[in-house]
Amino acid sequence: MVQHLFTMKLNWSEGRNGTGSIVANNLNTKISIPREMSGPGIGTNPDEMLLGAAATCYLITLAALLENSKIAVLDLSMQAEGFVDVTNGVFTYEKIVHKPRIVVQHLSEREQKRINRLAEKAEQTCMISKALKGNVQITADVQIIQG
Repeated sequence: MVQHLFTMKLNWSEGRNGTGSIVANNLNTKISIPREMSGPGIGTNPDEMLLGAAATCYLITLAALLENSKIAVLDLSMQAEGFVDVTNGVFTYEKIVHKPRIVVQHLSEREQKRINRLAEKAEQTCMISKALKGNVQITADVQIIQG
């Protein structure tokens, strides 16, 4: 068995509306509660970080699947949206929508179906998506363009 260890150091000052910092190997940023949730909105927050983890995992997995399938990708970019519900003061991360934009050299109907299957497979095999499964709905709205 191979196990990877990731570590992070965090600091926090004051109470709910305080600020803090995160320092990891390739991440160094301030943190606080977002303005949308009546916080100071300084730096990033858990909601953005969860969305970022899910989106980057999905995008990297999708890129690898496309490469392994020998699909000539001219450009790969993505928007991601995270939806947090607030009911009776309880915050629930409900849904993440990945919106990849894939520009390819040639686009036949067969190739489009193949890319859509890979986009779905990326969601099913991404480590973060698997960790969130059953708690957060994750969908992909794929745009495929011939360049």
